[in-house]
Amino acid sequence: MSSLFEDDDDDVPPVQPGVKSNQAELTVSELSSAIKRTVEDRFGLVRVRAEIGRVSRPRSGHVYLSLKDDKAVIDGVMWKGVASRLTVQPEEGLEVVVTGKLTTFAGQSKYQIVIDKMEPAGAGALMAMLEARRKALAAEGLFDQERKRELPALPKVIGVVTSPSGAVIRDILHRIADRFPSRVIVWPVAVQGEKCAPEVAAAIRGFDALQPAGPVPRPDVVIVARGGGSLEDLWGFNEEMVVRAAADCSIPLISAVGHETDTTLIDHAADLRAPTPTGAAEKVVPVRAELFDRIETLSARRSRAMQRKLRDARERVAQGARILPKPETLLAEKRQRLDLAAERLPRGPLAVLREKTQAFRLVGDRLPRAMASTLERQRGALATTRGSLRPTALSMRLREARTAVEAQSRRLHGAAPRIAARKRDGLAALGRTLNSLSYLRVLDRGFAVVRDAKGGIIADVAKVTAGDTLAIEFKDRKTLPATAGESGSAPKKRPRKAKTPSAGQADLFGD
Repeated sequence: MSSLFEDDDDDVPPVQPGVKSNQAELTVSELSSAIKRTVEDRFGLVRVRAEIGRVSRPRSGHVYLSLKDDKAVIDGVMWKGVASRLTVQPEEGLEVVVTGKLTTFAGQSKYQIVIDKMEPAGAGALMAMLEARRKALAAEGLFDQERKRELPALPKVIGVVTSPSGAVIRDILHRIADRFPSRVIVWPVAVQGEKCAPEVAAAIRGFDALQPAGPVPRPDVVIVARGGGSLEDLWGFNEEMVVRAAADCSIPLISAVGHETDTTLIDHAADLRAPTPTGAAEKVVPVRAELFDRIETLSARRSRAMQRKLRDARERVAQGARILPKPETLLAEKRQRLDLAAERLPRGPLAVLREKTQAFRLVGDRLPRAMASTLERQRGALATTRGSLRPTALSMRLREARTAVEAQSRRLHGAAPRIAARKRDGLAALGRTLNSLSYLRVLDRGFAVVRDAKGGIIADVAKVTAGDTLAIEFKDRKTLPATAGESGSAPKKRPRKAKTPSAGQADLFGD
């Protein structure tokens, strides 16, 4: 089969026209199988350094990608089992070193590499991809300082996302027990390999989904912890799903991944980054003894402050007491007045009784003389009235009154026409003045009067709002109802018959 690929064109005699060749005829399938065996035998195992181009992940779980450099491109395929074991997922632009075997795909007449192992081409490629991902997530605002939340001062429940077997969880539990014993809920996850990223993201979202009154208590703070390692070992904490889960978590989250010099993307999305898992335990709970000392110190300070405040109050009261007069001084004058009043009290009623008795006697002495004088005056007045009631006196007074009435009647008949004429002329002048100043003359010139629902005249458009009921009076003295439109626009007319003004308006403004 080597003759299929060797350049033996010079040794093969040309086929003469009309002469039948004895070279074997192959089918397409036979030729494809021969090429496949030759390629696989010649390139049984290859190791290629290239840049990943197009990446496709169908639902089957396999990964199809292209490997390229500046001059050539070769397709690659990674079966589902190999793809599930990858620590670094293939992404476009990542420089990798792949190991596999070269084979052909007869269905499309092309050759490809079946990849058994893929690793980044050094830390530089991983760091470049990590920096690109960091910038993309930072542009979305996932690392903004405004998103950071304060840790609770004394959490009751602490959630820990880490491996259940290892020194990390033992260090965290030991340090929390030493400082301030609290309830710790561990969510076991893989902290390395292909399962790391999905399990850590699911654990963070699982803690966040717990209800406060549920069977499993909701943590007050969450710690995501892992020990130190290489960049590839910590790569699961750089995956986008983990970063987004940490950014979306409503519970304050502490990132404690790796040693102090290790930095992952979850550190930027967390509310607080601890240099080590032990440091995270120290940040999440205080030292109980120090807390007790702090409480005792504050209690002593409070007692001293209260005593000082009480002492100052007593001093102020004492100073005020020295300024105020003594109670005996305030009551001395009142007591003296009371004594004097008590001495005068028995003599008072007797003096009043004697005074009233004397006054009564004086009135009794004057009463007969006063009554006689009054009776004499009443008798004189009665005699005068009797004299005026005689017939002769009454007839004389009646004639005098009739003469006065006749004189007044003659003056009244003579003055009435003159007064009426003068009043009529004055009223006519006022009518002419009122007619010249009437608003109806303005309506005759083409203007209109706008009134509100109560009949008041609207002189300023600012007093009209949309929807107000208006009445517009025109030259013919008819009023048209309307509704005010938007501010600054003319009122909208209602599609109904206009009403005539009320009788009160006609009497007030009519000619």
